[in-house]
Amino acid sequence: MLAPMTDPSIGLQPAQLASAAATGALLGGSLIVAIGAQNAFVLRQGLQRQHVGPLVLFCASCDAVLMALGVAGLGAVIGQAPLLSALLTWGGAVFLAVYAALAARRALRPGALAAAAAAPLSRRQVLAQAAGFTLLNPHVYLDTVVLVGALGAQQPAPLRPAFVAGAALASLVWFSALGYGARLLAPLLARPQAWRWLEGGIALTMAALSAGLVVHGLRALA
Repeated sequence: MLAPMTDPSIGLQPAQLASAAATGALLGGSLIVAIGAQNAFVLRQGLQRQHVGPLVLFCASCDAVLMALGVAGLGAVIGQAPLLSALLTWGGAVFLAVYAALAARRALRPGALAAAAAAPLSRRQVLAQAAGFTLLNPHVYLDTVVLVGALGAQQPAPLRPAFVAGAALASLVWFSALGYGARLLAPLLARPQAWRWLEGGIALTMAALSAGLVVHGLRALA
């Protein structure tokens, strides 16, 4: 899944940029789609059609900034610390494998996501709550800064912007679909079977990414 390392002095091919962007989109999308408080909140606001646009932009922007910081910061550190690079590679592989196992377990025991009715909120209230769901959740930093940053830093430096762009685009597409498509998705998301397929797909994707990191780590040791 990871793009091969190349000499930065060599001109990048469109296929390389597309591969890096696709890898970022696949990882970002898989992490974002996991059922959680933030997604439930976006879905609820979408069902009620309250401040969906600002909410979608806020959530997607937070993800983009955090992922960019992760890739930029970790990339600089990893370049000077081969041991840290190895630790992040193997740590990321383990984390992804565990994430895949948890998603597989949820797929075997799915639950419906219910967006309960609530009193209308002001735009400020909506964004304040979204900030809480996003920035006060430690898993957000683990996923977007540490995990995405570690995987993004494995890309050649010229390909990292494409990787981040792909991951950020996946975030924007997901939140837009969740917020604006909530009315259409509500009957489907009320069925546990829908979450079974969703979580099953996440499990397979995470397992594939974990395998990719293992292969990368073994090649580095060779």
